[in-house]
Formats: sequence, structure tokens, C-alpha cells
Amino acid sequence: TVPFDNPQRNTMISIQLPDHYGYVLLSCGVLPALTNVMLGGPVAKARKKYNVRYPNLYATPGHHEHADAFNRVQRGHQHMFENISDFRAVSFVGGLAHPLTCAACGVAYCLGSYLYLRGYSDLRLDVKTARLQKGGPIKMIALLVSLVCATKFSVKLLRQ
Repeated sequence: TVPFDNPQRNTMISIQLPDHYGYVLLSCGVLPALTNVMLGGPVAKARKKYNVRYPNLYATPGHHEHADAFNRVQRGHQHMFENISDFRAVSFVGGLAHPLTCAACGVAYCLGSYLYLRGYSDLRLDVKTARLQKGGPIKMIALLVSLVCATKFSVKLLRQ
């Protein structure tokens, strides 16, 4: 039980967290933050290698000689930001009913984010499918499973 004080209303709300919910917080809250930092490393190296200076988020084709090479690395990292807030929200909610499943999804999401970047930045692969060829879809499967867990829990609450 985690108490929340509200001094303005003199009330206290408590939430009963399930066993193992700490794993959800670690794998869906802390681990993605660490993964984000780790994925920034290849982008920093690519910035230096391909001479893409700040504040440019992406390299400009025609201006930067290796724009596509840099942009593939950057895009691999940026993709994480497109759905991280959704992933965290559904995992934190779904984890209230399915903590170990959502915790496993957190690990899979981060692994999939890493593999997505590895695939997308591999210049030997066709850009249209590169992100899919080294395991990137794992992250979307993790998002989908957490979404199902959150939906099941939400529907259960509505039926009470």
C-alpha cells in the first residue's frame, strides 16, 4: 500500500500494489531511460563521423555528404520517442494486474529498441526493411502485449 497525502483536503488515498510491481517500475520506467542514453551513443559517434553539428536533428541531403548514413542512425534512436510514453502508460496500468508480464515487456521493448537501431543503421540493408531485419519488431510486440494487459485491467475496473 502506497499512501498519498492531500493536505488541502485532509484525505489520504492508498493504492494496493501487487507483488512484483517493482519489476514493472524498473523495466518500464528506469530501463527505458537507460536504453535511451545508450542509444544516444551511436548518434553522438555518427555526428562526429559524418560532421553533423548541433542544432541539426537530421543531416540535410545535398548539404551533408553522408546524410542518409547519419539519418538512419538518428532515425533508429528517434523511433523510441514516438511511442515510449504510450508504452510506459499502458505498462504501468497493465502491470497493476499483470506485473511480471509487463515487466518482461519492458525488457523486450528496450531490447527491441536497440535492435531497431542496429537494423536501421546497417547500410548493407535496404532502408525500407532494415529496421525489421534485426529484431526491431520485438518492441512493437512488447507494446501490444502491455496494451492488452492495460485494456484487460481497465475493463475489469469498469465492471466492478
